[in-house]
This record gives sequence, C-alpha cells and structure tokens, in this order.
Amino acid sequence: MNNFEFKNPTKIIFGKDTIEKLENEIPKDAKVLLLYGGGSIKKNGIYDQVKTALSKVDVVEFGGIPANPEYAKLMEALKVIKDENITYLLAVGGGSVIDGTKFLSAAAVYDGETPWDILTQNIRTEKGMPFGTVLTLPATGSEMNSGAVVTRAETQEKLAMGGPGLFPEFSILDPQVITSIPERQLANGLTDAFTHVLEQYMTYPVGALLQDRFAESILQTLIEVAPIVMKDPTDYKAASNFMWSCTMALNGLIQKGVPSDWAVHAMGHELTALFGIDHARTLAVIAPSHYKFNFEAKKEKLAQYAERVWNITEGSTDDKAYAAIEKTTAFFHQLGIDTKLSDYTKDYEGTAEKIAKRFTDRGWLGLGEHQSLSPDKVEKIVKMAY
Repeated sequence: MNNFEFKNPTKIIFGKDTIEKLENEIPKDAKVLLLYGGGSIKKNGIYDQVKTALSKVDVVEFGGIPANPEYAKLMEALKVIKDENITYLLAVGGGSVIDGTKFLSAAAVYDGETPWDILTQNIRTEKGMPFGTVLTLPATGSEMNSGAVVTRAETQEKLAMGGPGLFPEFSILDPQVITSIPERQLANGLTDAFTHVLEQYMTYPVGALLQDRFAESILQTLIEVAPIVMKDPTDYKAASNFMWSCTMALNGLIQKGVPSDWAVHAMGHELTALFGIDHARTLAVIAPSHYKFNFEAKKEKLAQYAERVWNITEGSTDDKAYAAIEKTTAFFHQLGIDTKLSDYTKDYEGTAEKIAKRFTDRGWLGLGEHQSLSPDKVEKIVKMAY
C-alpha cells in the first residue's frame, strides 16, 4: 500500500427530513447566496424546505446554473457575491451546482488577474469562502470532496480545479429527494458513481486489501440497488444506499494508498465540451475502450473485479478480465446508457485527433496511473469508442 494522508472535514447530515437542520449549520449573522440550477427545486418542494429552514437568515438567490456549470454564468454569480457582500454560499442541487459553488468559493477570494486562471493554471485554493450543500441528485460525490469541474462554452473547454479550502463545511443528504429525479438522471448518477470507483480501483495491485474491498463493496451495492432505484425511486432503502454509495465513491477514502487513473474522465470531459453529451454518458463511452486498449496493464485488476464483483470464476486471467469489460458495458446498457460515441452524434469524425491535439497543447502528455497515455494513445482510445 502506498503512503497517504487523509483529512475530510465535511460534516454529513444524512437521512429523512434533514433539510430542516440547515438553520443549525449556517452562522446567524451570515449573508447567504443560495445557488441552484434550473428551478426543479421549486417544483419538488426542496426550495420551500430550504427557505423555511433559512427564515432567520439574510438570503440572496441565484438560479440557473446549467448541467455543466458554465463559466460565464458563474461570473454573473460572482458579481452578485461582490455587490451584495455575501459571506456564505449554499448550493442546493447536484454536482453541477455544487461544483459551480466551489468555483465561486475560490473566485470570491482570488486576487489574480482573472478567475479563469484558477482552472488553466491549476491554482489550488487553500481557503475559500465558506459554503454548505443540500444534495438533490446523487452522482458526483462533490458534496464531500474538494474538487470541481467547470465548462467554458466560448473555448469548448471543461477543466478541473480543487484544493483543501474547497470542502463543503456540511452537506445535507436526504434520500427522499430522489423521488422527483427523472429516470435519465438516475441512470446518469448510477453510471457516474460506478465509474468514479473504477477510476480509483481499475489500475494494478499494490496490496491495499481493504481499499480494494471498499471499492468492490460500493460497486456491488450500486449493481444491487440500480434496478430498484430505476423502477421505484420512492424505495427509501434503495435510495439511501444509492445516495451514500455516490458520496463514498468520491470522498477521497477509497483512493488513499492506491494508484488512480482518471484518464476516462479526462477524455470524457472533452466529449461533453465538444458535443454537450451528459458527463456520465461520456464515461460510459470511453471506459470500455480504455480498458481494452490498456488491457495488459490492467488485466490483473480486471480479473479480480470479475471474480469479486461479477462472480466470474471460470477461465484464465485474460478470460475473466475480458468478461469483466463486457459485464460493465452490459450494466451501462441495462441502465439505458449507450456506450459508443456514434450513438450520440453523427459528427464524430476527427474527434479523436482534436482531443489529442488539445491534450498536447495543454501539456497533458502522460495520463493514467502510469502517466503512460500519450496524446497519440488517447487518439486511439477515442477512435475505438466511435
């Protein structure tokens, strides 16, 4: 097992009717900017619950943060923060709203030339404006980590950021919120969380027995609850396990002491930036091709995954490893997620070359757990995903 340090300061408030506990978490003298997305929280009752809980607090609202938090929109929110002398941020939404809020937390205290530098120059935020979250869509794990991804339409870029100052102070997780989530978004959430685990697990063995079993248990849980959640999101037991699995998939715990990959995300982000494809679906497009291309480097872990998660015990290491890739693809299909780029766009010719060039221009010359995936290899993987 590799050396590691682990600190996660986010307070989790989990369970039924926990939104009312908001009033205990935000300082009474705070001036709060309430951030949310397209307005679904006003239809499903979450907005009313939040406003009731914040009745004694000075609140300014900012809605309309899109599914991939857009830089231009976030800059509008940043102006509100400055003009209104906001001191505390509250994200009520899924990963996009929370990621956007993290960017604002960093940008609010950034004194450089332009907040875009935070993303292009990989500037780590040591201390941002304090914020909390009310999770409305389990998927990204952003409610309990310090990372975020922001999109900029004018440059067709989707870039990551982070730092120890970007952990939420608290996150409220009420599994009842999933009852109003459309089936497509539930499928995305399951796929996103599943792939998050794979990015931290599907590398090579380092003797981290407990970490492997943490990861495998999350994968097994997602597989078990997926059909129930998709069929009946009012099933509280399934909803609870789904929500907590999404959080545990990316709160930092399972990546400690082990190598991690993240090349699938790097390539997937480009597909979202170029075509507007849902983030989770880009991961499902790239992951099978990525594992096939890097088969020799990953086959030990793939075979272990086959045995422990999919109960595939017959055949050689290679046989089990290939079967695991097929099982993963079938799982995505079971959720209604297509796994080829051509399923989403007919204008895919030249995409692989474009992504490879963008990686070269950014200096991303070695992705993956071995930093061995050069842009020419990225090009091949993306072509395999057509």
